[in-house]
Parts: sequence; structure tokens; C-alpha cells
Amino acid sequence: MSEIVLTRDVRLALRAQAHHLDPVVLLGSNGLTEAVMKEIDRELTAHELIKVRVPSDDREERAEIFEKVADALCAARVQMIGKLLVLWRPQQDEEVPETLDALMRAHAEKTSPKAPEPKTKKKVASKKPGEKKTRKEAAPRRRLRPKRKRTTKKAALSS
Repeated sequence: MSEIVLTRDVRLALRAQAHHLDPVVLLGSNGLTEAVMKEIDRELTAHELIKVRVPSDDREERAEIFEKVADALCAARVQMIGKLLVLWRPQQDEEVPETLDALMRAHAEKTSPKAPEPKTKKKVASKKPGEKKTRKEAAPRRRLRPKRKRTTKKAALSS
């Protein structure tokens, strides 16, 4: 098997989708074992796009693991940031070109600029030449509660 090679735009769209994902497979101290490969394969089948956390501090070793996994599972290498690897493999029942086209259309819809809405002018009251501005009388306010008569201490003592 060989890995899937993605175009720049598709890879960027997948990176954007993977941003909010949490790692679903964590490599242990034993590294890349057969059980880990089966788990990555199972997760790719279930989710298409996954993150894998590799505990190794060696960058070259992580890149080697990334390449091995992509080649062995016929997946695409989307991104490697630090100890996180992002892998993508389309669903088995779909063909790759259809999935890539659908992914590109979805990304284009999200990033396409929306047409600006036409601005409506505010209606401003205008006066004709020679007219004076008239002031509208405010409607009298109704009190919801009756006004209470308050008495101060001084008034209470004097009466």
C-alpha cells in the first residue's frame, strides 16, 4: 500500500477540521506496535480524520513513525505538530476523488466571502426651508405605583 498525497488546499482544509480534535490514539513506551497499528486503522475507519500522540522526543523518529503509519494504512499525512500526528483516510465505500471534491466544496463554502447586504438609508425627518423645528410633546408618564408621602425626622419631631 502507499500513502495518499493531498493537494495544498485539501491539506489546509483537513488541518482546519482537525484543529478541534483530541488525540484518539496514544503510543506507549513500546512505540509503534502491531496493536497500535490496528487501533489507528480502526479509528481511521470510524472517524476518517484522527490525531495520534507520539511520546518520543526525537523529531526524526516521530517523522519516521508518521511515514510508516501513512504507508502501511494507505492514509494521508495531514500535519505533524510537535508530538501530534494528524492522519486522514477516506471511507472505504467512497472513492478518493469524490471525497476530495466534497471536502474542497465544503471548505470553499466555509471560506468564501459572503456578499455584503445592501445598506438601507435611514429616514431623517427634514424640514422645508422657512419652517421652524417643532418640538414634539412627550406623553405624560404614568406611575405604576402611587407616590408615597415621606416624612423626615425633623418634620416628624416638629409636629
